[in-house]
Amino acid sequence: MSATLWDLLRFRGADTLQNLHPMVVHYPIALLTTCLPIYFLAWILRRESLELTGLWLLGLGTLGGAVAVYTGLVGSEGVMLAPSVQQHILVYHKKLMLAVLGMSTGLAVWALIARPMPRRGRALFMLGLLLMTALLAKGSDFGGWMVFGYNAGGSLPQPIEFSQ
Repeated sequence: MSATLWDLLRFRGADTLQNLHPMVVHYPIALLTTCLPIYFLAWILRRESLELTGLWLLGLGTLGGAVAVYTGLVGSEGVMLAPSVQQHILVYHKKLMLAVLGMSTGLAVWALIARPMPRRGRALFMLGLLLMTALLAKGSDFGGWMVFGYNAGGSLPQPIEFSQ
């Protein structure tokens, strides 16, 4: 059976999505997570090229994070989840990811002003990146728990109840 051009270009996995959030969320996770070791190497090796790379990763990750938060907030109203899952897992996921967006925005503004990496307060800047990355990991874990444990955003006919 031969596939048409449309069949080859079509995103079949997206047919079952309830919203766009799963399609955009992985970019800011990758960019923001990568900016920490790049900035750390820039600090240790004293390379401005790495500082600029870290700034680009932080800036693009923050922009992508804003898109991910927006699609998540818009999509969370219609996502098919049991109320118990929404009250426990989704709430923590939202709070953590909003905190990550706030931190990444603050750190990106700081880095842009100090361009490309703060000289004064550099240890505090790096600590902020480390904390932001830790919150990002925990928030992502809650998101993955909803997706893989409770089919958030998928197309199960009925939501699964969450039990503590």
